[in-house]
Amino acid sequence: MVGQERAEIRLVIGRSFKREYITTSLPGKFEVPHIRLLVLLVRMKSFLKLSGAIALSCLAIESTARAVGYSPKEWIKPYRREALQDIVTWDEHSLFVHGERIFLYSGEVHPYRLPVPDLYLDIFQKIKALGYNGVSFYVDWALLEGKPGEYRAEGVFDLQPFFDAAQEAGIYLLARPGPYINAEVSGGGFPGWIQRVNGTLRTRATDFLEATDNYMKNLGATIASAQITNGGPIILVQPENEYTQAIPSIQPFPDPVYMQYVEDRLRDAGIVVPLISNDASAQGNNAPGKPAAVDIYGHDGYPLGFDCANPNTWPDGKLPTNWHQIHEQQSPNTPYSIVEFQSGSFDPWGGPGFDKCEVLVGAEFERVFYKQLYSFGVTILNLYMTYGGTNWGNLGHPGGYTSYDYAAPIREDRQVDREKYSELKLQANFLKVSPAYLTAARGNASTTTWTTSSDLAVTPASGESTKFYFVRHSKYNSLDSTSYKLNIPTSAFGNITVPQINGTSLTLNGRDSKIHVSDYDIGGATLVYSTAEIFTWHKYADKTVLVVYGGPGETHELALAVTGLEVLEGDVKSSTTRGYTLLNFVADGTRKVAKVGVGANFIYVYMLDRHEAYNYWPVDQAPHDSSSPIILKAGYLMRTAKVTGDTLALTGDLNATTPVEILGGAPSSLSKLTFNGDEVDFTVSKEGSVMANVEFAKPEFTVPKLSELEWKYINSLPEVQAGYDDSAWTKADLAKTFNSLRPLTTPVSLYSSDYGFHTGTLLYRGTFTATGNETILYLATQGGSAFGSSAWIGDQFLGSWRGFDAGVSGNVTFTLPNLTKGKTYTITVVVDNQGLDENWTIGTETMKNPRGILDYKLAGRSASDVAWKLTGNLGGEDYKDISRGPLNEGGLFVERQGLHLPGALKASGVDWKPSAGPVTDGITTAGISFFGTEFDLNIPSGYDIPLSFTFANTTSSTNSTGSSVPAYRVQLYVNGWQYGKYVNNVGPQTKFPVTEGILNYNGTNYLGISLWNLDSGATKVGGLELTVDATIWSGLRTVRTVEGEVYEKRDDAY
Repeated sequence: MVGQERAEIRLVIGRSFKREYITTSLPGKFEVPHIRLLVLLVRMKSFLKLSGAIALSCLAIESTARAVGYSPKEWIKPYRREALQDIVTWDEHSLFVHGERIFLYSGEVHPYRLPVPDLYLDIFQKIKALGYNGVSFYVDWALLEGKPGEYRAEGVFDLQPFFDAAQEAGIYLLARPGPYINAEVSGGGFPGWIQRVNGTLRTRATDFLEATDNYMKNLGATIASAQITNGGPIILVQPENEYTQAIPSIQPFPDPVYMQYVEDRLRDAGIVVPLISNDASAQGNNAPGKPAAVDIYGHDGYPLGFDCANPNTWPDGKLPTNWHQIHEQQSPNTPYSIVEFQSGSFDPWGGPGFDKCEVLVGAEFERVFYKQLYSFGVTILNLYMTYGGTNWGNLGHPGGYTSYDYAAPIREDRQVDREKYSELKLQANFLKVSPAYLTAARGNASTTTWTTSSDLAVTPASGESTKFYFVRHSKYNSLDSTSYKLNIPTSAFGNITVPQINGTSLTLNGRDSKIHVSDYDIGGATLVYSTAEIFTWHKYADKTVLVVYGGPGETHELALAVTGLEVLEGDVKSSTTRGYTLLNFVADGTRKVAKVGVGANFIYVYMLDRHEAYNYWPVDQAPHDSSSPIILKAGYLMRTAKVTGDTLALTGDLNATTPVEILGGAPSSLSKLTFNGDEVDFTVSKEGSVMANVEFAKPEFTVPKLSELEWKYINSLPEVQAGYDDSAWTKADLAKTFNSLRPLTTPVSLYSSDYGFHTGTLLYRGTFTATGNETILYLATQGGSAFGSSAWIGDQFLGSWRGFDAGVSGNVTFTLPNLTKGKTYTITVVVDNQGLDENWTIGTETMKNPRGILDYKLAGRSASDVAWKLTGNLGGEDYKDISRGPLNEGGLFVERQGLHLPGALKASGVDWKPSAGPVTDGITTAGISFFGTEFDLNIPSGYDIPLSFTFANTTSSTNSTGSSVPAYRVQLYVNGWQYGKYVNNVGPQTKFPVTEGILNYNGTNYLGISLWNLDSGATKVGGLELTVDATIWSGLRTVRTVEGEVYEKRDDAY
């Protein structure tokens, strides 16, 4: 994620987090260029390894170009050797797949943030319904190689179900394996053991390069097997990520040796599809013609940043204006590619929450910013994130909390009720049916040429005949309503000003943007112009359907080079003359329908306001095939449509009884209509539209009240009790750290990753024999943003670093009780590791920021007088729970024992005690307790019913360590999966969605709650309920419960 804007964001975050992030801005603005065709030029070494790949012939390409009706001026660049394949090609305008020119409209989705493979198809269908044809995905190395040399990619980490679901839905994939990904994951995707690599990360350092080999070899082979050349969905691969910024001492930078090494590992693994880059800003790094060049140059951009606390503030100067020109300078022979563009916002600990982020980057943002990108001619566009998901099992970076909702178009719980989802559907479907867009020549923005108002800027784009006009306020963040007319050339009328109906004008209301067209082809008929925006159209055998829309209250006008008019619905002003029909309407919430033509093959024009258009769907009947879409009005979500003989089968989601109207694509002999398998009565109008009413039957079900369940309790901090045996703990005996970033300030290393503990809660025990003169203990601990730590001597609580949003490390001085000379004492320290830092700026080595105890001083004693042991998750890098991966478990006693796993409540020999639960009983003193219970669910099949565990909102977002809000931390375990981390005195998250598949919707579930009280005295969880977030009748297939390891006594647990 992110680029120069991201660097600016890091200024904001840096101010918030104080010490966490580098705050250097990148030079220049985030702008980019235009592009042509270059097909894979691969180093001879890689080519020889791939000599069996298909060769690309120039003759085949030329015939393909003719087949799709284009004559690119320079279809192919001269090869120094044969190309690797001929399925995915490109010129300066766009990609071609199987010879078809495409706009790759893609959304970012991370499979590791949704560990339920049966739900991948749900996400892909919701993305396909937007009009997208692509998805980009990162792979998180830290989850696959938790121990050096041991690559594991089974169960929820197996990518094959992700590939299969994409293939079924008709989605192309852009694979982004890293090895560095950033992505707001722990270590930026680097496993914790990378902290022990001496060399500089993301450079040519030999030990670092060698550390990546096993991962890149195994993952590369997985990606290669799923390429389109092998019948899979992957058409592009991105080496590295945002390889854009380094400190001055890193020379050369960009380093061609490093980047070429990464590219070669991918080619060596059998990857033959084009390699595409993602420069964090438009710097031109690794563009064709540069050292270690990729095939297609791309960049990213997050222009509005992440200031969700001020969601209505759009600062001046944030709208890109010169990216097209920069693209033409940097990579004119490849398609203009934006491999990440802002589609949401992350939110930090103590932040305002994703509801405010949704306002910041909502539908208005999409209209203004995305249409600006279209004006530049982008044809490879990936929006980050389109579905965010969940940072379950400690996989997130320390700057963010459990939810990775990201204010994305699809919510974390997979609902699609945000307006921004619907707005994207309007835009992507327009581009899907507008092939002239792909090769249109881009002009310069003007405030005088195209409109009657200098308050507006218009950027033209011209194809062989079709022209596009991208209209926005010249002051992009204006809230004004501006009236205007459009001055355009047309083949029919010459230069005209529209709208032409007297007394009417167009309006641009505030933060909005429009795409007007002229000489636009709709299946052989000419739309002479339209100020109303086009949603979709299709020419069927018997008619053409055209759907256009305008913003609420706006007046719009269009003209068709067709005569004959019948207004079927609504109030439409019209004029017909000399073979042309003009329609003028107000988008007032009532639908207008006009039938244009004479005799047969009429054009049906549906004129809507924007909000009404949100309920319309064009649905393809087969993957990557738009030849016979079903266009219909149908409410919440449409997934699939299929005509078989006289039957039309629809699948989709409804949250209310919904009228369905099929405008086009149903067979004229239709005898049977089904929705989600249920037969539906229908009628057919005189004009051939199919109408039905699909009933929503709200199901009867209940979810348990957690306060009424039978709970059990166990102490999860026995380490402070007298006589505790720590003989199995790891001795802290390294006099020299492996960490090359921070020299030791203690006699031995207390950095957790030196000993193989990289995730979750860390525990330390320091033993010494007292002289009786010890009065003060100083502790410096580090765990990342919003971390906390607590300390005891013996069983006496000393105090805590309570944590706050910006606190990445904490220094506390404790007053000790009177100690007895000659007696042995043990200091116990608990540290909450919030994840490892990312490593965005090369040379800063921030990923190596250690976790654990940085320093300590026992007054009157030498530091070497204290002998330390430590533990984290049981086994460290030899982690026990293979099914949930290397990060899910931390070092709490219950985690080491496996008592968070299903079946633990029935385990013999475990000191479970009856309890009323964490809300009613809580914990009586500083320490850590664990509460477990079981409950049954019986959710009716055929419905998608998202559930959440919701805490009472007693959180505080204050950045003061003196907050009066009780300082306690909760981990939420659902059937063994750590699916939530709640920090009461920091916030903001109180609601934790847990998806079906993690929850068993038709069986018994095990819920575990760890409660860490960082204050002296008693505390209770303020409130906790299982809540129903929506009830949706769904075409979603059956979702199986993910099988994870269950409780078995761990003989080596301590």
